[in-house]
Amino acid sequence: MYAIIEDRGNQYNVREGDTIEIQLQDVPEDTDKLVFENVLMVGEGENARIGQPLVPDAKVSASIKNEIKGDKVTIFKMKRRKGYRRKQGHRQRYLQIQIDKIEAPGIEA
Repeated sequence: MYAIIEDRGNQYNVREGDTIEIQLQDVPEDTDKLVFENVLMVGEGENARIGQPLVPDAKVSASIKNEIKGDKVTIFKMKRRKGYRRKQGHRQRYLQIQIDKIEAPGIEA
């Protein structure tokens, strides 16, 4: 069984046991769990339930693994024949989580 969840404007297709990277967010120090209640779709095949826009009473539980950095992106600006060159780099920070459980009443795995 899989689910499509929405978090901070992004949608993720997840299954139990998957490890995904989401946008970095402030999480209290004493917690290591996240619960996503914005579930857009849950199930598989004939048992799939599609929300309008959300599936009622469905939620996805995940545990926080660590904070990681993405690939380096290089930004280079140049104007020909003018001697203008600017180089800048950026690495986006992500929160790595592991999906523990997908809960949806009336849907069997």
